[in-house]
Amino acid sequence: MFIQTESTPNPATLKFLPGKVVLEQGTAEFRDAESARNASPLAGKLFEIPGVVGVFFGFDFIAVTKADADWQHIKPAILGTIMEHFMSGKPIMPSTAAAALDEDHDGEFYDKEDEEIVATIKELLETRVRPAVAQDGGDITFRGYRDGTVYLNMKGACSGCPSSTATLKHGIQNLLHHFIPEVVQVEQSNL
Repeated sequence: MFIQTESTPNPATLKFLPGKVVLEQGTAEFRDAESARNASPLAGKLFEIPGVVGVFFGFDFIAVTKADADWQHIKPAILGTIMEHFMSGKPIMPSTAAAALDEDHDGEFYDKEDEEIVATIKELLETRVRPAVAQDGGDITFRGYRDGTVYLNMKGACSGCPSSTATLKHGIQNLLHHFIPEVVQVEQSNL
């Protein structure tokens, strides 16, 4: 098994491509060892590597975020852990945890009269923004819309990335405003 790696715009996050489907649908993000252990054996093992502070699963990649560690030192351990997991044939997440992936729409907020605008925002995010963000090892999801402001949640490599503000303000905000003049600004939501 050969696992490719790619850098991301976030220097603290590296993207690992195992050449296999990681998650059939949705994404999963783990920001601490406790939540990882309970939801994914692979994520739990990755958090056992000193310096790993975040794990994100996409369709065909795993993004790992480090803190206070040198990639030279932890990359071999990450590669070994991922390879060992895939060779074992175990699922990335048990079916019960996979069923509860973050594709839920709980916590979204917007006024009923804005449903058409929200539908257009979601369509643009799904077709134009999320594929590009996934290339960088992350994901972005709709959280809400109120008074011309779109609230988005950035995950994986995008969460905490130095260029995430520019991505939101110049890229996504301009795109949404171009197609939906009612969109005045885009903000990151921490919900």
